[in-house]
Amino acid sequence: MAHGRHRGLLLTFDAFATLFHPRRPIPESYASVANSYRLSENPIAPATLQTAFKNAYKAESKAYPNYGRELVLRGEYGGPKQWWAGVIKSTFANALDKPDLQLPDGMVDTLIETFASREGYSLYEDVPPLFDQLRRFKAQQSGFDCVVTGIISNSDDRVSTVLRSLGLSVGRTRADEDRSSTSLPGFEEAASKYSEDRGFHSDDLNMVITSYEAGQEKPNRLIYDVAARQVNRLLSTYKWAKYDLDNIDWTRIHVGDDLAKDYHGATDAGWYGLLLDRDNTFTGSSDVEIINSLETLLPKIQKYATK
Repeated sequence: MAHGRHRGLLLTFDAFATLFHPRRPIPESYASVANSYRLSENPIAPATLQTAFKNAYKAESKAYPNYGRELVLRGEYGGPKQWWAGVIKSTFANALDKPDLQLPDGMVDTLIETFASREGYSLYEDVPPLFDQLRRFKAQQSGFDCVVTGIISNSDDRVSTVLRSLGLSVGRTRADEDRSSTSLPGFEEAASKYSEDRGFHSDDLNMVITSYEAGQEKPNRLIYDVAARQVNRLLSTYKWAKYDLDNIDWTRIHVGDDLAKDYHGATDAGWYGLLLDRDNTFTGSSDVEIINSLETLLPKIQKYATK
């Protein structure tokens, strides 16, 4: 590092299966809601929805990649809400073998809302201790002059709402807000992006970059480049006067549970990657940087401060 330059850390996380997980199995939640709406004469068992949900999810992903973003920009599709409505309808139509099945009014919205908050999700046990450590780490600037934290996720824009409902403070920066993403229909209204701003130093997560808003899904390099680009905009927004933004050397690290999307996606973009393997089941290359718990993350990161 050149003399007189400052060190910055950009630390990002995957969301689903890294920070939070379904509070109970998805087929169980789907069956519970369906039965509350009396969708079928006989109660629907969660087991009957397992394969149907997976097949519906895959089919919708193939037909409308990235929540139909390209069609949305042409005004031909409604975005994540329509995407999930398609998954939900197909799941029950396939499970009940009724291609023309009509779902009761309100059932789709109930399921979508369930998975927009702590009603549908829980944090992993190692997440609260991690953010306790991160708050101290940020305050102490342990080896870095500036620390920015965020999410890089292939999930839709309910991620921010879910994380807030689970007790984390989430900043307002999103993907390329000066571009076409601002007009994309989604779950998070544009105004709400600016409604809860506890400030740069108080937020557990300073920014949330979703594939739907960024334009490409992980492992595509674009979503990582968007995240890196947003840092300067974020710091400018908070009038980061302490340092010249062009005088900061950034160490960029992404943490996630998926080898291809998170680890290789990050490293192929020129970042450091850390693969989260909670179950200790990874049997691949010994060159892959692995952690088995988020509570061991910060000791790993400390070594990058001296590189």
